[in-house]
Amino acid sequence: MTTNRPLGVTFIAFLAILGAVNAFIVTLQYLHILPVYVGQVAFYTFSLIGAFFWVLITFFFLWLFRMLWEMQPQGWMFAIIFSGLTLLFDLIAIIGGTSWEALIAGIIVSALILIYCLLPGTKNVFGIPE
Repeated sequence: MTTNRPLGVTFIAFLAILGAVNAFIVTLQYLHILPVYVGQVAFYTFSLIGAFFWVLITFFFLWLFRMLWEMQPQGWMFAIIFSGLTLLFDLIAIIGGTSWEALIAGIIVSALILIYCLLPGTKNVFGIPE
């Protein structure tokens, strides 16, 4: 069975890969394996709990990629819920003292996924009624 994947869904899937790469980099920064290049991460500084949550976000982004690549209908809803939660985590980190510059890549990727999933054309591709 072949699936015709629209270009927009492919775009969202690759945004999910970018989100996974970004979340993995943040995980390594919380473990102090990679230095923070832009801004200051001050909310967790060094924390295994923070690194654990970001590695979970990495795996969720990879799972989201697979669901979108296979055009699974639940992938659309998961993309909306997960990108919203990622934006919420970034907001909490900003409130905790992390600079905007340190989180801007993740904010842009999650916001693009959320906005693109809410477009009527994307809903139609996944069979979501308007």
